[in-house]
Amino acid sequence: MYDTLPQQIRIGRVVGIAVRTGPGAPMKELDEVLAATDGGLEGDNPSSPRRGVTLISQPQWTKANEELGSDLPWHTRRANVLVDASSLGDLIGATIALGDVLVRVEGETRPCAVMDAAHAGLLNALKPDCRGGVHGHILAGGRIRIGTEVRRVE
Repeated sequence: MYDTLPQQIRIGRVVGIAVRTGPGAPMKELDEVLAATDGGLEGDNPSSPRRGVTLISQPQWTKANEELGSDLPWHTRRANVLVDASSLGDLIGATIALGDVLVRVEGETRPCAVMDAAHAGLLNALKPDCRGGVHGHILAGGRIRIGTEVRRVE
């Protein structure tokens, strides 16, 4: 008997979750969040379905902080999900699974002037190597929890 399920490659685990409570408003950290296919995460400031969820790499965030000599919380980036993966840029165009939630990674989340308003130099520290993270379209909804395994679906 053949296994018809797609091969999945482990990327890392979810180590942080946050939602944007409004435009420019503070981020709210959560232990879990509901992801919906009609646009995004429950409680998050609405955005286009292509940007239903944003993810950032924990090691890359740490590297940006080291370069700045700062210790900014990860959600300063205003991303939704912090993943303990070394990089996320190579996932652009791929489908990933966060537990049962499927996300098509659509592109790089490019840093903007809001980052320099949060901390001088942060915008430039996030530019190399897709450090600002990635964004994606939620294909299959469900719950994302701290500790959820993140896998690339082949």
